[in-house]
Amino acid sequence: MRFVMLARNPQLYSHVRLCEAAQSRGHSIDVVNTLHVHMNITANQPILRYNGQRLPIYDAVIPRIGASVTHYGLAVLRQFEMQGVFPLNESVAIGRSRDKLRALQLLAREGIGLPVTAFAHGPRRAEDVIKEVGGVPVVIKLLEGTQGMGVILAETEASAKSIIEAFSAANVNIMVQEFIREAAGADIRAFVIDGEVVAATRRVGRPGEFRANLHRGGHAEAIELTADERTIAVQAASALGLNVSGVDIVRSKHGPLVIEVNSSPGLEGVEMTTGVDVAGHIIRFLEQNACHGRTATKGNG
Repeated sequence: MRFVMLARNPQLYSHVRLCEAAQSRGHSIDVVNTLHVHMNITANQPILRYNGQRLPIYDAVIPRIGASVTHYGLAVLRQFEMQGVFPLNESVAIGRSRDKLRALQLLAREGIGLPVTAFAHGPRRAEDVIKEVGGVPVVIKLLEGTQGMGVILAETEASAKSIIEAFSAANVNIMVQEFIREAAGADIRAFVIDGEVVAATRRVGRPGEFRANLHRGGHAEAIELTADERTIAVQAASALGLNVSGVDIVRSKHGPLVIEVNSSPGLEGVEMTTGVDVAGHIIRFLEQNACHGRTATKGNG
């Protein structure tokens, strides 16, 4: 089979591993810089060009679209879909996951456990939003944040109001969530492929850090999920229509709660920690499912 990967940095661990996994199984794979692809949007003949050359029709496209280029990246991915190229994750599903508020609303609609979350427009509702989630401390998140960036813990009502008002004045969209104290700065990353958890890690933040992201100095360890945690991870991926995802879960006194679903999860932490060939699982999924004209949509909304 012939694959194409949309990725700005081909040297990243995840991208190298996906190429190795594809090539070791006899497939060819081209890596193209998402921002260097341009499109000819013509009825009945969608065309993609890269470095002045027309791209061929591939069997499947692997989108590794950075959060900062989501809008353009999804436009490129849609153009591949218009050509009938099978997407590992479809553009609509990625768009759902990148919009944190929309993603939580879709998860809530399916009855999936979430931290209590509030969203309001303007600083005048700051006190109401804080009360809505049970009072301080609260976690304040930028709707466009990634890898722990744009996530702030406000421990007093005064600091929470100040942060909310500052973001509102800058016209930045945020949401406010309850702080799950019993999680103790740790979360779980469940790697879901085609409705199955293939690997899972427990990520622990560095001392004094409530965010467990590995990019922020945390460390990871292999973990065996409970039946409830496996179920909620699979349900979350399905609710957003994602074939491949990293579902982030915290353990609370009310049971497992989903805090985020990542449509382009990194492979290094999970592969190094668990020894599972996640890249190989992804390529096998494409081998079994890639078909011209077939899309990956499972969810709606």
